[in-house]
Order: sequence, then structure tokens, then C-alpha cells
Amino acid sequence: MFPIPENTDYLLADAEKENLYLSLIEQINKDFNLANEGIDFPLSISPDELKIQLHEKIYRMIQYKFAEYLNLLYIIDVPENDIKSLDGSDLVILAEQVAFLILKREWQKVWFRNYYK
Repeated sequence: MFPIPENTDYLLADAEKENLYLSLIEQINKDFNLANEGIDFPLSISPDELKIQLHEKIYRMIQYKFAEYLNLLYIIDVPENDIKSLDGSDLVILAEQVAFLILKREWQKVWFRNYYK
């Protein structure tokens, strides 16, 4: 069944191993654009760079575009309980944790679509 990754690095490694990394990037770009948060990660982006840029984007959204941030979480369908369980006292850590939750949800979509095609 669906492999639940422990952290961002494992998730991205799994995506590469399954040859679904490019699909993951496409899914992220698609959902961000659906939320009117234009982001266009190139398909050539490295996993480390994707992790950094996604973290920075979420951090900026939490700080300056909170309503858009909430809309993005809704469109991506990040479980509300997962978000509520996070400690928001440190914005840098919060943004990193939310970026992982976003990646995890996007990875689920890509993995299931591939597994059940």
C-alpha cells in the first residue's frame, strides 16, 4: 500500500526511486496555480532545491498572504488535523513542517494515480 514517508528527504528519494519525481513537481505546480499562487518549479530542479524553495514560499505566504496560504492548503487538501497539530511558535519550523505536509499530500496524489492507472 501507500508508503508513508517519515520526512521530506525520504519522500523525495521515494519519488525519484519510483520515477515519479517529475510528476510530483508537475502536481505541485498545478495545485499552486489552481490556488492562484503562481509557482513554476522547473522539471530540472533538484530535490534539495525543491525542498528549500517550497519552504521559502510557504514561509512568505504564512507571513504576508495568510488567506492565500489557507486557500492553498484547502486546494491541495492537506488534512486540517495535521495542520492544527503543529506548533506555530516558530514560523521557520512551522513553514518547514507545512511544506512537508504539502509534499506528502501531493505525493499521495501522484502515487495513487500511478498505482491505480
